[in-house]
Amino acid sequence: MLTPESDPPAVLVIMGSVRAGRACPTIAGWVLDIARASSAMSYELIDLRDWALPMDDEPGIPARGVYANGHTRAWSEKIAHADAVVFVTPQYNWGYPAVLKNAIDHLYKEWHGKPAMIVTYGGHGGTKCAAQLQQIAEAVKLHPVATMPAITLTEAMIGGSAIEPQADFAVHVEEMRKAFAELSGALQTGS
Repeated sequence: MLTPESDPPAVLVIMGSVRAGRACPTIAGWVLDIARASSAMSYELIDLRDWALPMDDEPGIPARGVYANGHTRAWSEKIAHADAVVFVTPQYNWGYPAVLKNAIDHLYKEWHGKPAMIVTYGGHGGTKCAAQLQQIAEAVKLHPVATMPAITLTEAMIGGSAIEPQADFAVHVEEMRKAFAELSGALQTGS
């Protein structure tokens, strides 16, 4: 639970795609703008491209929290020091990208008890992706908030045309604010 003397909660906004030509930086930037305008929390954008987390390269299981590799120890420290996380991810073939699953699976206890927010996007908005990601989040003891914005992209956007989030996603702003209010509330109550 936060007190008036506490530093603002540290929230990591994790981009769930590393694909070439991805829309994730644009969409995550827009999410971050809404976050900063909606709450007094401290936000940091995390690009998984900047985190070399090879698949299954740790000899031990993450639940034990003993890591052989420096990149895993650095990732552990980054996640452990966060108060909450926001996942911004595309929906690929009804699911979420392997790079995001890998980033989550590299750790276990570091996720425990943190509120989480899930923002998805894609040709169908990403609700199937969000449902899967919610299950995984709960498996590592994250606490996803109820509101999970799902942003529908047009065929042109999926094909690489420019995205103007303020205009293209205006219909999602109130839902985003609601999700951030839930995240803030979860941090205030410690749930």
